[in-house]
Amino acid sequence: MLSINETLCKGCGYCIKYCPKAILEMGSERNKKGYFFPHLTDAEKCIACAMCATICPEGAIELTEKEGE
Repeated sequence: MLSINETLCKGCGYCIKYCPKAILEMGSERNKKGYFFPHLTDAEKCIACAMCATICPEGAIELTEKEGE
């Protein structure tokens, strides 16, 4: 399961650019620091490659196992 810590995110967009499934997009909400942050558009298409978490310079993305896996 992909989770984005909106507090840490600075809206660089690297996760969006490098997602092989193109399932992240920039949201219209701002975090407390004033940055727009991405959100997952289709969790079912996520292949858990962790590219987004690896490329994130702020460490704002975490990939965890779903319960029961």
